[in-house]
Amino acid sequence: MTGIVHTGSMHELAQIVDLDRYPLHEPESAAYATAVAAAREGLRSVGCAVVKDLVRPEAVTLLNNEIVERKHTTHFSTQVMNPYFHTEVNDEFPSDHPVNTFLERSSGFIPGDSWEPGCATDVMFRAPELARFLADCLEIPELHCYADPLAGLTANILDPGQLFTWHFDTNDFAVTVLVQEADEGGLFEYSPAIRNADDEGFDRIAAVLAGEREGVHTLDLRPGDLQIFRGRHSLHQVSRVPANSRPRHAAIFAYTEEAGVIGRLARTQQLFGRVLQAHVDAEEQRIRSDALID
Repeated sequence: MTGIVHTGSMHELAQIVDLDRYPLHEPESAAYATAVAAAREGLRSVGCAVVKDLVRPEAVTLLNNEIVERKHTTHFSTQVMNPYFHTEVNDEFPSDHPVNTFLERSSGFIPGDSWEPGCATDVMFRAPELARFLADCLEIPELHCYADPLAGLTANILDPGQLFTWHFDTNDFAVTVLVQEADEGGLFEYSPAIRNADDEGFDRIAAVLAGEREGVHTLDLRPGDLQIFRGRHSLHQVSRVPANSRPRHAAIFAYTEEAGVIGRLARTQQLFGRVLQAHVDAEEQRIRSDALID
C-alpha cells in the first residue's frame, strides 16, 4: 500500500464518503484491503472497477446541487468526430476505416475553474485518502491531482438528447462519480483492451462502430458509485439521453502519476472551448508516451 500524509479535514471527507463501509482513512484495515482487492480484480480483468455507493446518499444530493449551481458555466458543444477526437477525413485510410468513421458527440463540461476550494466536490477530489486508495487500486506508487486548470476537476453534462459517442481517452485511466442518472439511456458502455500500444485494433474498433455488441460491456451505475476506468486502450461511450429524460451528471476527478501535468491543447479546446497560457506552454514541452493515433 502507498503512503500519503493526511492534510485535509476528516470531518469534511466523512460527510461525503461512506468511511464506515470504505475506510479510506484506515489503509491497514480489512475493509480497505477488501475494497482494493475487488477493484484490482476488475481493473485487471476488464479494465474497469466500480466502487458501489462510495458517496453517501445525502452527499450525492450535495454534489448534484453544486453541479446545478455551476451549470451555467458549462461549455456545450456538438461535433461529428472519430474515436480519436479528429474531425477531418484522412485520405491515407479507406472511407469505412475507423479513422474516417465520424459520429455525433454532443455534451458539455463544467471547467475546473468553476469550482472554488472547499466545496464538497473539491474536498472529495483533493482528499489525499482518496488519491491513496485510487493509487492502491491501480497498483501504482502514488497519484497527484491533475494540475490542468480546466480539466483537473470537472463535471460531464448530458442534457436530454445528448450523447458522448465512442472514443478513447488520452489519459491511461479516468475516475468518475455518477451524481445524477438519466431516467433512461445515458449508459456507460465499453469494449475493454480493444487496442494496445503495439496494435491499434482497427478491425475490432470498426466492428463496434458498426453496431457489433460482442465484447461490449454495459455498466449498471447508480448515483454515488465511483468508477475507475482504463480508457486509453478501451473504446467507450455514454449512450444518448432521451429527449424526455432528466440530464445525466457525472463528476470527473482527474489524477496523474507525475505532478504538474497539463492537458493537450487540441483536446482542451474541443472540450472546454478555450485554452489558457498553461496549455500553450505545456504543449511546447510535451513528450508523447505512446505512438497511438490518440
